[in-house]
Amino acid sequence: MTNTVAAANAELARCVSRPFFDKTTIVAQPPLAVRPNRLQRFPLLSLSLLERNSIGNSRLRSMSKESDGSGGLTYKDAGVDIDAGTELVRRIAKMAPGIGGFGGLFPLGDSYLVAGTDGVGTKLKLAFETGIHETIGIDLVAMSVNDIVTSGAKPLFFLDYFATSHLDVDLAEKVIKGIVDGCQQSDCALLGGETAEMPDFYAKGEYDLSGFAVGIVKKDSVIDGKSIVAGDVLIGLHSSGVHSNGFSLVRRVLARSGFSLKDQLPGAAVTLGEALMAPTVIYVKQVLDIIGKGGVKGIAHITGGGFTDNIPRVFPKALGAVIYNNSWNVPPVFKWIQQAGNIEDAEMRRTFNMGIGMVLVVSKEASQRILEDASGAYHIGEVVNGEGVTYS
Repeated sequence: MTNTVAAANAELARCVSRPFFDKTTIVAQPPLAVRPNRLQRFPLLSLSLLERNSIGNSRLRSMSKESDGSGGLTYKDAGVDIDAGTELVRRIAKMAPGIGGFGGLFPLGDSYLVAGTDGVGTKLKLAFETGIHETIGIDLVAMSVNDIVTSGAKPLFFLDYFATSHLDVDLAEKVIKGIVDGCQQSDCALLGGETAEMPDFYAKGEYDLSGFAVGIVKKDSVIDGKSIVAGDVLIGLHSSGVHSNGFSLVRRVLARSGFSLKDQLPGAAVTLGEALMAPTVIYVKQVLDIIGKGGVKGIAHITGGGFTDNIPRVFPKALGAVIYNNSWNVPPVFKWIQQAGNIEDAEMRRTFNMGIGMVLVVSKEASQRILEDASGAYHIGEVVNGEGVTYS
């Protein structure tokens, strides 16, 4: 990273080398030609579309004014309308057919490049309040690499965008160090990025982040969900907490609760701020290891939209899921959010990951082996006939 403060409105291009990774890690890959409050809109895994389309991508982040209702809180009360985001994606799909997957696939010889982009949403607001900047970069990397690994892709490289009104070099260095950490955890290169200094655009001491990841997967190894059938098993991988989605609702609950970020989280040995700022789990190495042993048919990254909206994205038509209640331990932070905000179960399940950050759809034959071998893995449900997600 280039630690240079530019003149007003200057944008600092930077290219970051990464000597602490073996070059063979990249060279060994196939040759390259030199990502609900945040709804991705990437091509679904229809190979006929993938062969002829390179689809642009972005995300929707809604930050509308919060309401002052005194009843049970909803994500929409907090300013995020998941249905509006879904409608936008539907309209975009008319212009760019195939939109809807977790990552965008681009054909390259016998492989696909898989690309994803995302940010960390209003979790940044809590970073500003707590002063915890060292791990927000891990969140940034996680949100993109966790998306592209759902296709079975190994992340190759990552790019970041850091924007602020006045560049505080020491603060920016903390953020970038977190990004470097995230890249190490996912075994990908931090290839470069952009630092934009834009006076008067952001409040003093605040910044915004975006990240972009590219990975690769052989065409005959793509995880696309097409072979999923009723009776397949859903295996959930534990999360570290809220991860990087639902923070508009979290902040609304916090404001109404009377709690401080420095208060101890009920039922836990950490403060509320520490629990909420826990970095997103990067699942790349664990998921690729599981995929390599066979039996994985589909993968859903549980982000905005929770179980309700994300799990069906990997299913063929006419299939749905039953989630087993009490099949894993819900972390205390979600119990506090629900109680303090008087939030309905359905709203929690459509907003937060509830302690499960990644869901694998696997064959019955492979499920027991995976559950025995994988750390933090739970049998959370099964695939059934009929669309949607139900709970029992």
